[in-house]
Amino acid sequence: EVHVVESGGGLVQPGGSLRLSCVASRFAFRNYGMSWVRQAPGKGPERIAGISSTGTDTYYESTVVGRFTISRDNTKNTLYLQMNSLKTEDTAMYYCKKNKDGGLIYVVSPGDESQGTQVTVSS
Repeated sequence: EVHVVESGGGLVQPGGSLRLSCVASRFAFRNYGMSWVRQAPGKGPERIAGISSTGTDTYYESTVVGRFTISRDNTKNTLYLQMNSLKTEDTAMYYCKKNKDGGLIYVVSPGDESQGTQVTVSS
């Protein structure tokens, strides 16, 4: 059973920054790639970033390239998302997800739901 707890969201003005964290447990975090997925009100889920198990490979959705940075600390079972130059369209609930294996491929899996952390970008 995958268990992750996201934190770090909040209300920020356009142009501001936030750092999201995700603490994972109940699975071998160091063996799996991870992803950040967000869902805005009235829209479907959108995978915006991914990282391999070792951290050597990363993926970014085009709208966040150059603004967001995904990273991980396998000694702390923690995934991060540094978000800079935030825009109003970044407003969404952000979720941390386990990838299919140690690579970058993410597949929606039953039972991988988590509480998420809300990011609101507004002036």
